[in-house]
Amino acid sequence: MSEQQTHPAQTGLPAEDGAPRLDEPRLVTESGPAARVAAIVAPVLQGLGFRLVRVRISGGEYLTLQIMAERPDGSFGIEECEAASRAISPVLDVEDPISGTYNLEMSSPGIDRPLVRISDFERWSGHDVKVEMAVPVEGRKRFRGILLGAENGEALIRLRDVPADTPDTARLPIADIGDARLVMTDALIREALRRDKALREGAGIDEDDIDTADLGDTPGEDEDGSEGEGDDVAVRILPPKKMPVRGKPKAKAMLKPKGAAKPGKKSNAKRKSL
Repeated sequence: MSEQQTHPAQTGLPAEDGAPRLDEPRLVTESGPAARVAAIVAPVLQGLGFRLVRVRISGGEYLTLQIMAERPDGSFGIEECEAASRAISPVLDVEDPISGTYNLEMSSPGIDRPLVRISDFERWSGHDVKVEMAVPVEGRKRFRGILLGAENGEALIRLRDVPADTPDTARLPIADIGDARLVMTDALIREALRRDKALREGAGIDEDDIDTADLGDTPGEDEDGSEGEGDDVAVRILPPKKMPVRGKPKAKAMLKPKGAAKPGKKSNAKRKSL
């Protein structure tokens, strides 16, 4: 049963006090083995006060299971990554949803984050977004433009370079979206850093402790405008978008990592005061 079916009465809107909802269902979900993993880990994460963002299985002979999560306010630090990994690993050991050897990788969504809930499409209104539909809309599967928010379960996107006599706003059913993510732009980077700073200050973290990576480069794109393979980005807020926390070898003992990543482990990111 999908998360949407599990919570049929939920609208996806914030609670009455305006705070993001922990139990807001995802409308953009996985299929196959990744969906089985999502069904297992989502309740575990929610019990810790986190929300599942995405599950992705990648790799060849030795797989990587990447689980993206966050707090309802969008934060997710190194300590949260480690806590989530410690809680999820034994559950996956018991349920065994993936055959063969794989490494478990906990991560925060990153700046060019996936959009999976109605509140995501509302929160990041005004920024560039790329959408690939699982179910085509008027024969089209790929859309890119300015996100205008969400309305009646649909994402509103203002398209670029449309003929003068053609509507420039696409209405895409969120439940029919296969993948949606923000596009890295200078405006998005500034907004992500501003929100990260506000969250840290709200948590009482000194400004000197706010770390950011080098803001020099942004991810390239293929000639057709689509992103290249992989999720690595050149611009990110610590904790890194990909942070291996704990490996889960199931075939060869020689592949077993030496344990969880330590908060004090050296980072390639540059320290910068916002």
